[in-house]
Amino acid sequence: MSPDRARAHADDLIAFVAGSPTPYHAVASAAARLEAAGFTRVEERDAWNGTPGGRYLLRGGAIIAWYVPDNAGPATPFRVVGAHTDSPNLRVKPRPDSGGHGWRQVAVEIYGGPLNNSWLDRDLGLAGRLVTRDGAHHLVNVDRPLLRVPQLAIHLDRSVNEGLALDRQRHLQPIWGLGEPREGDLIGFLAGEAGLAAADVVGWDLMTHDVQPPAYLGRDEELLAAARLDNQVSVHAGATALAAVAASGAELAYIPVLAAFDHEETGSQTDTGADGPLLGTVLDRSVYARGGGFDERARALSATVCLSSDTGHAVHPNYAERHDPGHHPVPNGGPILKVNVNQRYATDGQGRGLFVAACERAGVPWQSFVSNNATACGTTIGPITAARHGITTIDVGIAILSMHSTRELCGAQDPSLLARAITAFLQG
Repeated sequence: MSPDRARAHADDLIAFVAGSPTPYHAVASAAARLEAAGFTRVEERDAWNGTPGGRYLLRGGAIIAWYVPDNAGPATPFRVVGAHTDSPNLRVKPRPDSGGHGWRQVAVEIYGGPLNNSWLDRDLGLAGRLVTRDGAHHLVNVDRPLLRVPQLAIHLDRSVNEGLALDRQRHLQPIWGLGEPREGDLIGFLAGEAGLAAADVVGWDLMTHDVQPPAYLGRDEELLAAARLDNQVSVHAGATALAAVAASGAELAYIPVLAAFDHEETGSQTDTGADGPLLGTVLDRSVYARGGGFDERARALSATVCLSSDTGHAVHPNYAERHDPGHHPVPNGGPILKVNVNQRYATDGQGRGLFVAACERAGVPWQSFVSNNATACGTTIGPITAARHGITTIDVGIAILSMHSTRELCGAQDPSLLARAITAFLQG
């Protein structure tokens, strides 16, 4: 692979992550890239037509995009790349203004399963969406040092280096100023940042983010450190691949689809999560818009395949015993094929063959991942997608360190390798 090509892709990923502190920003960033590639937005409440071309829809922190080739018929199957837009973080409570002892704080709730200690002593911004009385959603992003979760000095806890225990209610509330808390301060401030009147803001979905920008790391800059690699690296790769396939002009045997869902980190059981109806509804409507009915839908789904792309674990040099001894994925070794016989990942032998074939067509190396038998295995949207829609599903991703930290680490070449493999998969 050309080093320049991999670097250009990583540079674009850096811009994507830096501009996407929340799921709402991530789908807007993906939509902007697809718009530049000729895709048009559709609304769920409108009638759809089945004419060729690229389309996408947004719902909250989720985006579904698809490209109908000229030769598509009512029963043409789909090739879906699935990902998720959310990451563990600290999210603002309904009554956010809190504090005491001369400090003004922001009341937060823990979202997902973060490495709690990684949020200590970080310069944090606030971002998300504000909802006004007319029901409109307004993105806001304060991407500068605004908040901080201060750690207790070692002088006041001499045993801290023998084991740090953080109470999620008491110890993770960030400070953002001095004085007594006043109700309405935070939302009033954020309304001003968004150019809104504070009295018009009646709802919000707000979350913290580390304002340190992504950066290349190492003597040879062969590593990439950034927030939210889990799983914006897959959202970015999927959008890049879909745009490339649509622009290729090649005759396709499948309809390529990007499905990037919200709320994977909390179980996916929402209207914008993988366990909701969104993807199935879009696939059904696509079939019906091209003149198909129930029979054509069933035929299309029977040959549909989903590539569930999410980050996985690179072998940790300081904790190698936590990994399966025969499976040590390394950065810049290419995408990982994730397997679990208890179906925490959806990959089976058939799926393995499909993914290996895509990697070979793309000239991309690949690796296998399986958990140590003594360690509980995580999961993804893969098994949910397979069970909900009855479609063959394969779990893949790239290998990273520090998963669920405020700042994760991957090989700088792997994002490009993943995008190339996804492109070959979507092309079929």
